[in-house]
Amino acid sequence: MSAQGAIQQPERTGTNVRALMLSFDPGLALAVIGLAICSLVVVGAATADDVSGDPRYFLNRQAAYFLVGGFAAAGLWRMDYSRLREIRHVLYGVLIASLLAVMALGSVARGSRRAIDLPFFSFQASEIVKVLLIVSLAGFAVDRTRRGVADRRTTARLLLLGLIPAALVMAQPDLGSALVLIVITLSVLFFAGTPWRHFAALAALGLAAIAIAIVALPAAGVNVLHDYQKERLTAFLHPSDTSSDEGYQQNQSRIAIGAGEKTGRGDRATQTKLNFLPEHHTDFVFAVVGERWGFAGAALVLSLYALLIWRGLRILTISKNLFGVLIAGGIVAMLLFQVFVNVGMTLGIMPITGIPLPLMSYGGSSVLTTLLALGLLQAIYAQGRAASAHKSLGLRL
Repeated sequence: MSAQGAIQQPERTGTNVRALMLSFDPGLALAVIGLAICSLVVVGAATADDVSGDPRYFLNRQAAYFLVGGFAAAGLWRMDYSRLREIRHVLYGVLIASLLAVMALGSVARGSRRAIDLPFFSFQASEIVKVLLIVSLAGFAVDRTRRGVADRRTTARLLLLGLIPAALVMAQPDLGSALVLIVITLSVLFFAGTPWRHFAALAALGLAAIAIAIVALPAAGVNVLHDYQKERLTAFLHPSDTSSDEGYQQNQSRIAIGAGEKTGRGDRATQTKLNFLPEHHTDFVFAVVGERWGFAGAALVLSLYALLIWRGLRILTISKNLFGVLIAGGIVAMLLFQVFVNVGMTLGIMPITGIPLPLMSYGGSSVLTTLLALGLLQAIYAQGRAASAHKSLGLRL
């Protein structure tokens, strides 16, 4: 090798490193890493006494989920996400097939058939379906908007594509995940430019459907919602009533958060340690944060979520195409809705729906799905920055 070649090699290496860093959103990465660390600390502290003889049982598994999900997210970050639009039909078929597989092969737990038990974790199809629906629905929306998204048939077809998996998830039954899928569908319609009059019509139809499901059908002897689902949806209206499991859970969650005060109770967090707080590592993990670390810990976690949502919205604005805008919009809406409902649930101002807190709640399917979604956001950012740089270079030339 010549001396000139030896000198140029480090320059090319340095250029590649700089290009790689420019394609990486540090704010998004900071939020993800911060939430992952918080999750491991909280899950480890909350479950240290849950498994006799193995205090790190849940912690080790949560760490493994983050490790696998991190590699999967890195793979998506380095790929051309636009190619996913070419296989939108395949992705939609996979999501429908996975939901049907759970209905046929899934194990029953607490009256619901939501997951397939695998050797290392339970595969909850309704979680991965969230990302598959975002990508496939965005692909269908881009294809249809070429003919005008204002067309009522276009809105109706996109809505139907979103409601089919939502109905299958509702049949498991899993009300929380079904609501997330509906929010994802509406967000894709919104960012695709659906007129407000269509949303007004959808709101009217939604209210009519709720009235029929809650009032008309039960009066006719047909119960759409199970008794425990009705209790979940109404328990937060009567916070002092602990006669039901749902009322008891929310009451204990509010006690835990209130006991944390400014800086938390640390190892004296009796609501968690004495198992007064049910589901303390999954649905009510935010209550653990409030009790052990108080307002300071809760503020830190919420600040990281605010950073995550802000970076997601920023990435949406720099996307190189409409497909990226719709994917980013769907992901941001999914995360924002889940955070809002879960935190509100622990505070007693939202009904219990079983929606996990993204990147905080324990669970392989939830962690992997969220990291895959964030990997797509990084890919949209990277290619948006590259397209912008190429355009700027072209203008200078």
